[in-house]
Amino acid sequence: MSVSSQQIEEALRLTIMPLQSLQVINESHLHAGHAGAGEGSHFRVKIVSAAMTGLARVARHRLVYDALREVIPHGVHALAIEAKSPAEA
Repeated sequence: MSVSSQQIEEALRLTIMPLQSLQVINESHLHAGHAGAGEGSHFRVKIVSAAMTGLARVARHRLVYDALREVIPHGVHALAIEAKSPAEA
């Protein structure tokens, strides 16, 4: 089981539009030796999209998780999300 930053980025680009900016950072190396490190990868997603406008933080995270529902089971252990509207960026 292995998920790449590129797979996460592709799923987000196909689902959340329009995108102003998107960064997917693999932080797995920061978690070496941690109890869940062997269960999958750790990623940070930084996304700016008009789709986030007017949404509460939980709704923004749900939007991202929904976009990644096919990817997460294939090796994502942890996902940190920073989701903003263009006005907040």
